[in-house]
Amino acid sequence: MRELFDDELKKLHGRFVEMGLNISEQIYSSTKAFMEHNKKLAQEVIDADNETNGEEMRLEKQALSLIALQQPVATDFRVIISILKASSDLERIGDHAVSIARETIRVKGNPRIPEVEKEIAKMTDQVRDMLEKALDAYSKSDADAAKSLTNEDVAVDEQYLLIRDAITKAVAENTETATASSSYFMVIRLLERIGHHIVNLAEWIVYSAAGQIVELNPGKANPELVNKLYSEEIVKEKGKDSKPDHTRKD
Repeated sequence: MRELFDDELKKLHGRFVEMGLNISEQIYSSTKAFMEHNKKLAQEVIDADNETNGEEMRLEKQALSLIALQQPVATDFRVIISILKASSDLERIGDHAVSIARETIRVKGNPRIPEVEKEIAKMTDQVRDMLEKALDAYSKSDADAAKSLTNEDVAVDEQYLLIRDAITKAVAENTETATASSSYFMVIRLLERIGHHIVNLAEWIVYSAAGQIVELNPGKANPELVNKLYSEEIVKEKGKDSKPDHTRKD
C-alpha cells in the first residue's frame, strides 16, 4: 500500500515540475513575441492557456485523490497541500504570460523603444531564472534555496523601477511612443507580479520541505525599495497612511 502511495506521489511531483517548466516556456514565448512583434507566436501562447488550466485541474484532481484514498501521514499531507497551493500560483503566472501575449497583439505596428525592450528582455530572464531556481529547490526539497529567492525578487523590483523610469523619459522625448509605452508599463508590471507569485511559490516549498510557515516578503530585505515601488499606487488606492503589501496574490 505504501509503495503504491509513493509511486503516485512521485507522479504528482513530476506533474508539478512539468507544469512549472511549461509555464517558464510560456513566459519566454510571450515576451519573445512581444519583442519581435510576432502576432502568430502571441496567439499560440493565448491558445495554450486552456492546456495550462487543464494541467492545474488534473494535478488538483490527482492530489485530492491521494488525500481521499490513501490517507497520507502528516508529512505527506503537508507535501500534497503545498503542491495544491503552489500550483495555483503557477496557474496565475501562466495567466500573466497570456496577458503579455495579448499586449503583443494590441501594440503591434506602433513606434517602439528598442532600449526599453532590451531591458524588458533582461527582466524576463530574471523572472524565468527565479522560476527555474524555485522548481530546482522544490525538486531537491531545499528550503534554504527557496528562501534565497527573496533577494532575486528584490533584483526584479529594481529592474522594474529602472525600466519604468526609462519609459517615462522616452515618452517625454518622443510622444509618438506613448501607445507602445502603455504596453511596456503593462508588461513590466506583469513580470513584476510574476516575481511575487514565485515568492509565494517559494513559501510553499519551504513549508513542504521543512514544515515551516514563513513570510518571504522582500520588503524585509529592502523596505526602501519596496516602499518606492508601491508608494504611488498605495497613495492612490488606500490613502497616504497605508503601507505597501508586497504579498498580494494578484
